[in-house]
Amino acid sequence: MIRRNPSGHLPQIAESAYIDHTAIICGKVIIHDNVFVGPYAVIRADEVDASGDMQPIVIGANSNIQDGVVIHSKSGAAVRIGQYSSIAHRSIVHGPCEVGDRVFIGFNSVLFNCKVGDGSVVRHNSVVDGRDLPPRFYVPPTEHIGPHTDLERYPPVSVSASEFSEDVARTNIDLVQGYKALQNEF
Repeated sequence: MIRRNPSGHLPQIAESAYIDHTAIICGKVIIHDNVFVGPYAVIRADEVDASGDMQPIVIGANSNIQDGVVIHSKSGAAVRIGQYSSIAHRSIVHGPCEVGDRVFIGFNSVLFNCKVGDGSVVRHNSVVDGRDLPPRFYVPPTEHIGPHTDLERYPPVSVSASEFSEDVARTNIDLVQGYKALQNEF
């Protein structure tokens, strides 16, 4: 469902993107080329800041927002998902938040008030809250990264983790084309 927010903003969705019919895209959302938005995802830009305005939620080209993902923002803060990035099933990305290019966010992970650098991998069931991560940073499964977490104890992204991330992005770009082709059959 594509709908306006109470401020009157309507999502801007590239013609080449695929949005599952069960997904909800609401308000000041910009979705670029070849983006896949899976079943039951919610991308909702509807809260305003103190001046009554809001920043957009932007999904970069060739990225994928998988089944059950929620992307929202507090008080009109910006959310940006870079290009070729994957936000896996049931994750929550809550603004203010910026996810770089070629990033993988694993199942059930939560991002809030943070920046995740290009090429990073956040594995399943992890939380990044109030702490920016540098490029090519690796967060193991079930970790909680907060404002006082010592980032020096984490290894950089491995080759295999980067290859996995790239494969997920490629697979979802292929799904965009496949589902777009099927749209005319229903």
